[in-house]
Amino acid sequence: MSDLLTIEEYKAIAADLQLPTMSFVDGAFRPSVSGNTFESINPATGEVLANIAACNAEDVDFAVGKAREAFEDGRWSRLHPSERKEVLIKLCKLVQQNSHELAVMESLDSGKPIADCETIDIPEFIHTLSWHAEAIDKIYDQTAPVGPNAMAMIVREPIGVVGAVLPWNFPLLMLAWKIAPALAAGCSMVVKPAAQTTLTALRIAELAADAGLPKGVLNIVPGSGADVGEPLGLHMDVDMVTFTGSTVTGRRFLRYAADSNIKKVVLELGGKNPCIVLDDAEDLDKVAAQVCAAAFWNMGENCSAGSRLIVQSGIKPALLERIKVHARSWKLGDPLDPTHQLGAMIDKGHFGKVAEYLELGKSEGYDIVLGGESIDGTYIEPTVFDGVSSTDRLAREEIFGPLLSVITVESYDEAIAVANDTEYGLAASVFTSNAKKALRAAQAIKAGTVTVNCFGEGDITTPFGGYKQSGFGGRDNSIHAHDQYTELKTIWVDLSDDAVDSSID
Repeated sequence: MSDLLTIEEYKAIAADLQLPTMSFVDGAFRPSVSGNTFESINPATGEVLANIAACNAEDVDFAVGKAREAFEDGRWSRLHPSERKEVLIKLCKLVQQNSHELAVMESLDSGKPIADCETIDIPEFIHTLSWHAEAIDKIYDQTAPVGPNAMAMIVREPIGVVGAVLPWNFPLLMLAWKIAPALAAGCSMVVKPAAQTTLTALRIAELAADAGLPKGVLNIVPGSGADVGEPLGLHMDVDMVTFTGSTVTGRRFLRYAADSNIKKVVLELGGKNPCIVLDDAEDLDKVAAQVCAAAFWNMGENCSAGSRLIVQSGIKPALLERIKVHARSWKLGDPLDPTHQLGAMIDKGHFGKVAEYLELGKSEGYDIVLGGESIDGTYIEPTVFDGVSSTDRLAREEIFGPLLSVITVESYDEAIAVANDTEYGLAASVFTSNAKKALRAAQAIKAGTVTVNCFGEGDITTPFGGYKQSGFGGRDNSIHAHDQYTELKTIWVDLSDDAVDSSID
C-alpha cells in the first residue's frame, strides 16, 4: 500500500504529469484515424487535462484486427501459463513503482479522493491482477467418469478477442476486473474506457508493454459509446463483450450480440441496494459508520452503494443520531487533499442529475437529517432524507450520488419485502444480532452479494454480480470470472477394442 503524501506533493506530481492522449493499439500509441480529439476535463476544477484521440469504427476495426492476429498466432494465447504469469506479475511491480503517478492521474480524471486512489484503487488493481496471474498455472482441467472404453477430457481454452467497455466510477479497478482474468486466460483484448476517464487505462497499457505483454494483446480505444462502444458490440470478429455500467446501456449490448455474431455478453449493471437495520442490531456506532460508508463512499457513485436504509421504527431515532455524528467525518473538497473523503461529481451533466434528485427530495417534504446542498456546481453534500416510501422515486431510481433514503418498517418480514421491491438485485446488507435471522435474511434477499453486519462487496475470491436487472451472463472476481473468458471443450477418445488399429498384434 502506498504511503499518503501531502497535498503539496500531490499537486507537484500533478504539475509534472505527462498525460497519454492517443489510443494504444498493436503495442504503440496512435492518433485516431479521423484525427479528431475530445477534451478530458478535471471534474474538480473544470480545466482541460488533455485532448484525447476520439476513435471511431475504423479504429475499432483496426484494433480488433490486431487483437485477432495476436490471438491466432499464439504470441500470448499459446504461451506457457508460467510465462503469462511472469508478464502479469511484472506489470504488478511496474504499477507499484508508478503508484503515486497513477493515483494522481486517476484523481484528476475522475474527481475521486486521492486517499481512496492510493489506499484502495491502486492496491486492489495490483491484488486483482496478481491473484488471476497466480491462478494461471494452478487451475486444473478435468476428466469425466465415462468408463474403461473411453477417455473424456474437459479443457478450458481462451475465448478469443474480448471487448471490454468500462465505467467511469472506478476506472483503474474496473480495468483490473476485466483485463486480469481475460489476459490470464490467454485472450486478446480491445478496451474502451469511459470517455470521462481515459488516462489511466492508456498508461496501464503502456506499462503492460514495458512488462513484456506482446503487441496486439491489450489495445485501448478511447471515444464515445456511439463511436466505439457500439462498433465493438456489433463487430463480427469480437468473441465476447464484458460491460460494466447502466442497465439501459447493458440492454444495448444484448441487442448488438443478437444483431451480429451472437457473441458472449457479460453485464454488471445498476443497483438500488438495501441496507436493513433490525431493532436487535448491536453497536449502533459501528452500524452508523457502515451505513455512511455504504451511502457516501466514492460520492455514492457506486453500483453497490447502500442507498436505501430500511430500518425498524424502534431503533431509527438512535441510529439517525449516530449517522449524523459519523457523517461529520466525511470531509468534502479538493480531491488532491488526502484529508478529504468526498470529491467531485464526475462531470457537470451527472452533477445536474444528482442535484435534481436533491431538489426532488426537498420538494417532496422529506425530513432532511443532514446535508441537502450542492456546492459550486461540482460537489454534493452527503444527504439523508427520512420519511421516504418504498414507492417513491428516491427509493426506486438509481441516483449514483451521496443521497440516502430512509424507509421505516415495523417488522423483519416488512423489511425483506421492501428490500426485494426493486428491479435491481446487486448487493444488500443486513444488521442484526440474531445469527439465525441474519442467515434467513441473506437467503431471502434477491441480490448477488449480501453482507451481514457490514457493508462490502466481498473480495477477489468471491464472485461479484447481480440478480434481475443488475447483471447478466457472468460474474466479476473469483475463479468464476476467469472461467467466463474461456470456452469449455470436450475431447473424447475411444479406447474400446474395436477402435484399435488392425495392424497391432
